[in-house]
Amino acid sequence: MTREVDVAILGAGSAGLYALSQVKRETNNYVLINGGELGTSCARVGCMPSKVFIQVAEDFHRKSLFEREGIEGSEQLSVDISAAMEHVQDLRDTFVDRTLGVTDALDEAHLIDGYAKFVSNDTIVVNGEQIKAKSIVIATGSTPVVPAAWQDFADDIYTTDEFFELQDLPASMAVIGLGSIGLEIGQALHRLGVQVIGVDQLTNIARLEDVEVNQTAVSVIGKEFPMWLGQSAILEKVDGGIQLTAGDNEQVVEKVLASLGRKPTLANLNLEATNILLDENGVPVYDPLTMQVGDLPIFIAGDANADRPILHEAGHEGRVAGYNAVRHAANVPIEKFKRKVPLAITFCDPNIAIVGAQLSELNQDDIAIGEIQFAPVGRALILGKNRGLLRLYVQKSDGLLLGACMCCVKAENLAHLICWSIQCGLTVFDMLKMPFYHPVIEEALQAALYNVLSKLDIKQELVELERI
Repeated sequence: MTREVDVAILGAGSAGLYALSQVKRETNNYVLINGGELGTSCARVGCMPSKVFIQVAEDFHRKSLFEREGIEGSEQLSVDISAAMEHVQDLRDTFVDRTLGVTDALDEAHLIDGYAKFVSNDTIVVNGEQIKAKSIVIATGSTPVVPAAWQDFADDIYTTDEFFELQDLPASMAVIGLGSIGLEIGQALHRLGVQVIGVDQLTNIARLEDVEVNQTAVSVIGKEFPMWLGQSAILEKVDGGIQLTAGDNEQVVEKVLASLGRKPTLANLNLEATNILLDENGVPVYDPLTMQVGDLPIFIAGDANADRPILHEAGHEGRVAGYNAVRHAANVPIEKFKRKVPLAITFCDPNIAIVGAQLSELNQDDIAIGEIQFAPVGRALILGKNRGLLRLYVQKSDGLLLGACMCCVKAENLAHLICWSIQCGLTVFDMLKMPFYHPVIEEALQAALYNVLSKLDIKQELVELERI
């Protein structure tokens, strides 16, 4: 016998839970199907435990500034790694528990523990039960990428799925892949006393397109631990650990952190039973404004679509997918929703942030770039963090802010101000009319805005003043 529901949601991670929040508003005839442990990737193995680990490392590293500030005794400070990792795990569990509130409230009719497979465009099977749904949301998340060649010594290779379970840290570790998570954990490991080597086959780190910002980031962070860039890593099991080779560089390390990104968890869904079209990467082709897969009764959101694997984007996509899935189930036309301005932050020190349109998306003849080096920024100097660069991408014709890229202290805050300004359609002139307190890091943004004024085609008098 086949069970019939309005909406079936596959996956109870961030995107799936946000989709559920929309579905529950309109119908009680739904199922949420989740295989494996409950709790979002962000809370369990991503955003949250990594930030706890980073904070511990940053607090301990702060002692390097004590002598210049006249604070004595820094050489007596030490860190209990096992206690630090227990702290990371305790807070991680707190964050996971908070995400479980939604699923804990669901009964067995609405929450199914199991792995779903497609039978057709509108039918799935889970635990031997066949379920026909008017709409289906794929929100199955992602899994870490580990090359098959490394499987022979997998016990010496961690991904973020295992890293935050560690009770102790190795004496040395190679971090393969210097995207956000690799850069964050690599620097934190170094600050906690681990000998770290970072490797990436690219010459840029943290997905930085801007050559100037990338050079700043590599220069500043590279003073803490070596980064072998532009070469692929080759690993070989040897006595004493893992032989790491990248180009002419080689080193033996105890363990490896594979931070090569994550891939959508789609392989076991039996998508072959559907009419879903896949792109060259094996991901369903879908409309990012509606989250619908082709013209099928199927929607996809979050890491499963490999587009913007960031929590706030998963939330947006989940809401859209859930909203449109329940409308489709009710034979009501689905709707398109505007995407948020792109925002990505790497919580290394200094922070790296990418906002809005980047250089590869812009016509260089149509933009002007405003920039500020952080060496003279007063608040940054006080903090002992006056190393960095902020670059703004501005439309020459009217001063409209289009994007930004930065490696600097408190970029997590500056990036939000810039992102909100872009989303609101503000120009350089609009932003300079805003108040900037003194001394704050935001004065660096003000300086970058002034820097770009002379490069625009349009001029304004009294840029800081607004007539009434």
